Amino acid sequence: MSDLRFIDLQAWIARTLGTDAQILLISGDASFRRYFRVTHFGDNQSLSYIVMDSPPQLIDVVPFISLANEYHHHGILAPQVINQNPEQGFLLLSDLGDTQLLSVLNQDNVSDYYQQALQLLNTIANITTSACEPLPIYDDEFVLRELGIFTEWLLQHHLGLAITDAEQHMLKQVFQLLVDNVADQPKVGMHRDYHSRNLMLCDDQLAVIDFQDSVLGPITYDAVSLLRDCYVRWPADKVEALMQVHYQQMQQIGLLSPTVSINQYRRWFDLTGLQRHLKAAGIFCRLNYRDAKPGYMKDIPLTLRYVRDVAQGYDELIEFANWLDTKVIVPMESIS
Repeated sequence: MSDLRFIDLQAWIARTLGTDAQILLISGDASFRRYFRVTHFGDNQSLSYIVMDSPPQLIDVVPFISLANEYHHHGILAPQVINQNPEQGFLLLSDLGDTQLLSVLNQDNVSDYYQQALQLLNTIANITTSACEPLPIYDDEFVLRELGIFTEWLLQHHLGLAITDAEQHMLKQVFQLLVDNVADQPKVGMHRDYHSRNLMLCDDQLAVIDFQDSVLGPITYDAVSLLRDCYVRWPADKVEALMQVHYQQMQQIGLLSPTVSINQYRRWFDLTGLQRHLKAAGIFCRLNYRDAKPGYMKDIPLTLRYVRDVAQGYDELIEFANWLDTKVIVPMESIS
């Protein structure tokens, strides 16, 4: 590896840890960040760290630093910032290992692990500031901007779909329904990408990563992100039971009024999931075409099937569900 950022990163690590440090690329993520594992010998033992490389002109590391501190302050296991160079976009972090929760989940243990993950949301929901400033608000404009990613990158760029006036009208109505659904819900601290690849298993304890895009948003968002994961699908009865666990938790800690029925909560949960999955499908296409990261394309069919299947349960979304199936899902599956 000989790119200029890596040369600068090597120099920074040498100044921070010493010239004996060994650097190994472990991953990029669904952004412009890269992660490296760094090992060196110190205090009579081999020590391991993670280094984040985040080009500052593209992604500022300051929100990550602030939120990492907030998570630690609230007792959540998360990467600890050991050293930092915000000007260059380099962070030295504690090493939480390589075991993503997704890699260990099965039908027998998923309910137990997901209940642990839902329990963490009690704390995350109460993290509403970063560096003493309120988190950004997940408002109507924010939601519409995300839904626009689906239209631009999946419908137009990937499928080349010519959308008729009638279809544009239908999509506008659906998008407004989803915007209103977000607006109707209580607002809590929201991780915004809470799923089995962003939860690490460290000595049987769950750790949370990739929290830097946290916002104040709808109470169901993180729960549906976890339970209707874009990367794995669990039986509907398990999802329903776990959704009810979250509903009860939110009432018990006072973030959800006891007057909110389980049916109202379920509708919020379902429609919030539709908004997230439409956005995610669009982002997966954008990663492929704009960022040359094709690996997420294989996750689009599952993501869109969630949308279709849930939409079929709501009278006002039946037309959209049928359109999505014939105009989007079938062509997507034929392409893949």
